Order: sequence, then C-alpha cells, then structure tokens
Amino acid sequence: MSIINPESLTSPRGYSNGILHSSGALLSIAGQVAWDREEQIVSDVFSEQFDQALGNVLAVVTEAGGTPESIVKLTIFVTDASAYLAQRKQIGIAYRRRMGKHFPAMTLVQVAALIEAGAQIEIEGLAVIDGQ
Repeated sequence: MSIINPESLTSPRGYSNGILHSSGALLSIAGQVAWDREEQIVSDVFSEQFDQALGNVLAVVTEAGGTPESIVKLTIFVTDASAYLAQRKQIGIAYRRRMGKHFPAMTLVQVAALIEAGAQIEIEGLAVIDGQ
C-alpha cells in the first residue's frame, strides 16, 4: 500500500489524499474540496469550485500514475443541489476539459454542510491504476 499526497495539494492532516492498494492497483481518493496548496477556497462560484475539486482529484490520480480514464467511481457531495443544477452547463464544460468523454460511475449527494468553511462541493473517488 502506498500513500499518495501530491506536492501540488495541501498537506493533509489526519488523512491521506490517496491510498494505492498495490495488490489490486485500486486507488482510494479522499474527498477533495476546491482549495489550493495554501488551503484557500479558490472561488465562491459553484462551477469554479467543481473545476478545482475535480482538478485536485486528478492530481491524486496522476501522482499515482493514472489518467482520468483510470477513475472508476466519483462521489460528489454538494451543499446545494439547486446550485449544481443551475450551473450544469459550466460544470459540464469543466468536466469535459478535465475528463474528456470518460464517464465513470457517479453519485451526487446533497449534504447539510462540508467541514471546510466556504466549500460548496467535495469529490471523492476510486481509480484503478494499470501497471502497479
């Protein structure tokens, strides 16, 4: 088992950004919010938070040796499903820019709040990394 903590992300406290299970090449990706290396939420705009959070997920996948196509499951937690629906077009553009036409199994869940102040979205996932 290998811990995956890309230098481009903030240093986690009490968790790892990813765990690569070498026996099955399964990468578990911790929930990623829309913050940068300095733990600052990048925007108040929902679609921009989506873009950053997905980018953070992909940073973990890339660090483990994978690609967007390695992702087999995403769980998206949002504090406001109506904001997600209202910005579907912008979210779709950001998604396709990062993921292309790869659509893994996905779940969207509305939650009362997220642990990080200002976060409107958190994305966690699973990826299968080839060649491990």
